Amino acid sequence: MALPLQPDSKIKKKIMKKVFAMFAVAGLLFTASCGNKEVTEETTEEVEVVIEETEEAVEETVEEATEEVEGATEEVKEVVEG
Repeated sequence: MALPLQPDSKIKKKIMKKVFAMFAVAGLLFTASCGNKEVTEETTEEVEVVIEETEEAVEETVEEATEEVEGATEEVKEVVEG
């Protein structure tokens, strides 16, 4: 009997938070590009910082999810072989 390899609910919450943050940043960028054409250097720096933080968070989440799936795969292999 195969076990479903779905991420833990904690991981799902982290992933959803990061996805929400990415959409928020995309919305801010869209609003900035369509709204006031005067963009200060400070605003640009803030957006760049948010993008960098979001990218780092997404990378961490992907690594954690990958480790969880690999661990679950090893457990399934052990159960099947044992």
